[in-house]
Amino acid sequence: MSVAALFKPFHLGALELPTRVVMAPMTRSFSPGGVPNSKVIEYYRRRAAAGVGLIITEGTTVGHQAANGYPNVPHFYGEAALAGWKKVVDAVHAEGGRIVPQLWHVGNVRRKGTEPDASVPGYGPMEKLKDGQVVVHGMTLQDIQDVIAAFAQAALDAQRIGMDGVEIHGAHGYLIDQFFWEGTNQRTDEYGGSLANRSRFAIELIQAVRAAVGPQFPIIFRFSQWKQQDYSARLVQDAQALGEFLQPLADAGVDIFHCSTRRFWEPEFQGSDLNLAGWTRKLTGKPTITVGSVGLDGEFLQFMVNTDKVAQPASLEKLLERLNNNEFDLVAVGRALLVDPDWATKVREGREQDILPFSREALMSLV
Repeated sequence: MSVAALFKPFHLGALELPTRVVMAPMTRSFSPGGVPNSKVIEYYRRRAAAGVGLIITEGTTVGHQAANGYPNVPHFYGEAALAGWKKVVDAVHAEGGRIVPQLWHVGNVRRKGTEPDASVPGYGPMEKLKDGQVVVHGMTLQDIQDVIAAFAQAALDAQRIGMDGVEIHGAHGYLIDQFFWEGTNQRTDEYGGSLANRSRFAIELIQAVRAAVGPQFPIIFRFSQWKQQDYSARLVQDAQALGEFLQPLADAGVDIFHCSTRRFWEPEFQGSDLNLAGWTRKLTGKPTITVGSVGLDGEFLQFMVNTDKVAQPASLEKLLERLNNNEFDLVAVGRALLVDPDWATKVREGREQDILPFSREALMSLV
């Protein structure tokens, strides 16, 4: 099947992408002190030079004391970090690519001892105690407003340094997602209770970002049904409930939904072959990004369990068929692009036999 659909331009308002290939956000932890360095600049530049239309950066922490959960993750605040990201932007633009930062707050995943302030515990919808000590600080109304303001400021800074939009990380059990789920959000105020109330934090955050950047600056929102702690979890059980969940987010200012799944080819609900991105596009009318084991014959979890396993390049036929049927608009590629910066060029030129396989070793360096 022709790969031409992957390499058509995409236009949404002021956002113009040369191809439909998106680099998925992947935590890399190669930014000591939270500042992206020359290796990070070259890492992203190479993907743009090889035909990636849109780069979504690794998760970057917003300017809140509890946003970070891991060492050497890049910040998206502070003069030094933003100057580093400006160099990344310039390098990507020089190759004809487009780039957005993924704005991130890990929430209750954070543990004391984590940089930059080891004394700060995780923040989450609810307090959590262990051995009489607070290990998760239950967020007050002021805390909620502080985090919202940090996301809005990060988005404004992204616009200022020339980024082409922002992605808000609302998936995978991190802070925004923690508010969505009844298991992690049993608040009794207006941010808890029904799913509509549990979505209030995300809605207000998106609204604040939209107010900060104006009507034309693209906002991408990443969400997931599954969780890293439970791959069988489902926030909603059917298409109607999905629409009721997503529409307020769209109304708040989301331009593109990034629909995170483990395997892009799996149907989201019984009775339809549509995946999560397909349903989201159908229900909201918004463009969507599909993701999940694109271009590889094995999914990420297998590499955490079987350290010697290697993922070989896989056929794109099912993906191209769905893309040609307008099930979704953009395709996010993760591990295949992580290990092989020239993945898009090789696909475009029909050199699938030259694509590098993925193994866990690829996570240990930037190439």
